[in-house]
Amino acid sequence: MKYYIVDAFTDKLFSGNPAGVCVVEEAVSDDIMQKIAFENNLSETAFIQKTADGYSLRWFTPTFEIDLCGHATLAAAFVVTNFIEPDADIVKFSTLSGILTAVRKGDTFEMSFPIKAPEKAEITGSITLALGFVPAELYSQRDLYVVADSEEAVANFIPDYDKLSKLEKWMGIVITAKGNTCDFVSRFFCPELKLEDPVTGSSHSSLVPLWSKKLDKTEFTAMQLSKRGGTLYCRLCENDIKISGKAVLYLKGELQI
Repeated sequence: MKYYIVDAFTDKLFSGNPAGVCVVEEAVSDDIMQKIAFENNLSETAFIQKTADGYSLRWFTPTFEIDLCGHATLAAAFVVTNFIEPDADIVKFSTLSGILTAVRKGDTFEMSFPIKAPEKAEITGSITLALGFVPAELYSQRDLYVVADSEEAVANFIPDYDKLSKLEKWMGIVITAKGNTCDFVSRFFCPELKLEDPVTGSSHSSLVPLWSKKLDKTEFTAMQLSKRGGTLYCRLCENDIKISGKAVLYLKGELQI
């Protein structure tokens, strides 16, 4: 099985968010895919397989399958257009979140993601205790979106994963604020894995509609303030969200399965 590691949402190595991409030519079981993802030990491993009208795409963390992942989709589009179909400028992926499309525009990939507008949530004592500070606002979707007062508050946040793990209703905890040199910033924490995701495209399915209402605009430059860092270019459309970014290849090889 051909295997690639791609740094997504960046134009230089050792930044952005690394994703594994496995090119499946013969069907493998869910159990094998999960074991590969565990062995790779990256935040996401993508599995792509050619279909009649595009590719099937699935995403696995080291411990479970998820329904949407931005950086691994970008990595998969990079692999398809550079190593499988170098003449392709449009790639369609069939996923658990429906059909996702990636369009190559030079060295940038524009992806279509579903709109997942979050709903305003109540600020409770248990949430404040888990966070360690009183948020300005809370919003709920697949993840918990915590609006902080400033970019500095987002950058300086120190997660207590034991406390954050008590917020079992949500897969991830997203801290966000208006940016100083961009439209908005964020960080993404996964309490179950006890890690910070470097750049999280899927969270912007909710961050973009959230900040669109706050800033009264539809086009954004967003930055994720992890140690590796990353930049996303986002546009809210009528039926979907366009998320664009760059990617670079770190590794190319073969898995002995």
